[in-house]
Amino acid sequence: MMDMLLLGLAAFFAGFVDSIVGGGGLVQVPALFSFFPGTPPATLLGTNKFAGVWGTTVAARNYLRQVKVRWAMLVPAAAMAFLFSFCGAYLVTHIPPTHLRKALPFVLVAVAIYTFKKKDFGSADRPLFSGNKEIWLAMLVGAGIGFYDGFFGPGTGSFFMFLFVRFFGYDFLRASAVAKVLNVACNAAALSWFGFSGHVLWILGGLMAVCGIGGSLLGTHLAIKHGTGFVRKMFLFVVICLICKTSYDGFLR
Repeated sequence: MMDMLLLGLAAFFAGFVDSIVGGGGLVQVPALFSFFPGTPPATLLGTNKFAGVWGTTVAARNYLRQVKVRWAMLVPAAAMAFLFSFCGAYLVTHIPPTHLRKALPFVLVAVAIYTFKKKDFGSADRPLFSGNKEIWLAMLVGAGIGFYDGFFGPGTGSFFMFLFVRFFGYDFLRASAVAKVLNVACNAAALSWFGFSGHVLWILGGLMAVCGIGGSLLGTHLAIKHGTGFVRKMFLFVVICLICKTSYDGFLR
């Protein structure tokens, strides 16, 4: 009973963090591996996807009620994210992401330094592109990060946010709304593969999903209420946590 309570708390906090800047897997995945050490990793990853996709969907819905997005850009990008995330999930069953695991901390350090040095980064919403150019660039981002999510995964939402702020000129709040929709597509693709191959603990995932939705509702409320400054601080916090976690996984574990 205590294990389920702690897993529920982990899912709640994961949903809270993920709804703002991504990175919920930092909390939820280690919790699952800690409480179920004898369960196959693929099954725990599939359960994590099932538990997380509901909170991400709720967060996306709440953002879209308050933040305007260009659906002509977002729908093709989400389609590419879904397709390439599925391809990445399939490929990882044949090729382990060993080298990517070691390179990721250095990429995250560069993201953190860039965001920290540019104090006005993501503070204003000044889209740099429109029309077909924005659509094609968004599809490229969806494909690239979607494949990464299926193949490896840590920090997917944070990468989506950074790219839409840096290259599209969005503020952090709008970038977070876009990232949530793309994250839903990625999670749905990976979940379809894990579910098809029998790697989901459906009842456990459902219980964690309820807690995650609660965290998502609180996180999106705070993000919308406090705006881009709050989201930027949370983004830096999560990226720093990701640097620590991925450095440990890549070089010490």
